Amino acid sequence: MADLSPAEQAGQLLWVGLDAGATRSSLDDLITERHLGGVVLLGGWHDGRASIEPTTGHLAGLASESATAGLGLFVAVDQEGGAVQQLQGQGFDDMPSAIEQGGLTDRELTRDATQWGEQLAAAGVNVNLAPVADTVPESLGTANEPIGQWYREYSHRSGKVADKVAAFIEGMHAGGVAATTKHFPGLGRITGNTDLTATGITDEETTTDDPYLDPFAAGIEAGTDFMMIGTAIYSQIDPDVNAAFSHRIVTDLLRDQMGYDGVVITDDVGNAVSVADVPVGERATMFIAAGGDIVLTADPGTVPTMTEAITTEMDDDAQFAELVQAAVTRVVELKIDRGLAECG
Repeated sequence: MADLSPAEQAGQLLWVGLDAGATRSSLDDLITERHLGGVVLLGGWHDGRASIEPTTGHLAGLASESATAGLGLFVAVDQEGGAVQQLQGQGFDDMPSAIEQGGLTDRELTRDATQWGEQLAAAGVNVNLAPVADTVPESLGTANEPIGQWYREYSHRSGKVADKVAAFIEGMHAGGVAATTKHFPGLGRITGNTDLTATGITDEETTTDDPYLDPFAAGIEAGTDFMMIGTAIYSQIDPDVNAAFSHRIVTDLLRDQMGYDGVVITDDVGNAVSVADVPVGERATMFIAAGGDIVLTADPGTVPTMTEAITTEMDDDAQFAELVQAAVTRVVELKIDRGLAECG
């Protein structure tokens, strides 16, 4: 960490989306010149492992001393199952939805998730942006647009969700892939999809001692590698502030109260309508100031503004610079743990 320039530090805190319709080299300059820490495969890659390996291999090959300070890239994908399975075709199982996975025993889910993890690892993916730890109350069901509409929840009971989250993480780790518990502190009680709207995204029920937090606690206990913060609003915790920008949620609740000291990542803050009114650069700096680490943007065009906002704020505010250094340290430690860097 001590050897990284401010620009390299900022880059390690940015992940960018690579769409399935883009060429594999379309982000090369952005990744190498901005020293980015990771890439997320977006848009549905449905032609099997053989069509994906050239892209993941190319991305991995971009890591170098000059481009990424010798740190390997996180290559991530949403591979939950059901309607949210980005990688499909030969080499990948057809994964059942989370609600169907919830019908398996914990042992069966760990067994299956191990196989799914092995398939991701074989394709050059080292991070799964799953499992979903959101609990959707049965009374809301499919009226919950981000989760329930697509059967992305394991159960309508938070205790059962907690068990499945832990089982899924255990399987991903056995398969050689990092896991991401999402979307803290839960999207199950809203109606609007934060990717698509800024209305219907206020949760008026969830509190800091809510049972719906139990699946996230289970993810922490199971050793989740990342905790993803959503962009909904929680009026009982921090009114009028999107969760990703809330110190009360990221630091006071997740880190201090629940004891999570790992890497915290945003849900998409590049294209998400829920944060469209927030200036692009501030989406990055506000998240880091709240106690977060990695900013995920599906829009490559936002990366220069975000990285420059981070380095400018580092130069202007010594306390913010310390937060960046702490965040980068967590990221580098995880990269060492996942075999993407060496210590010493």
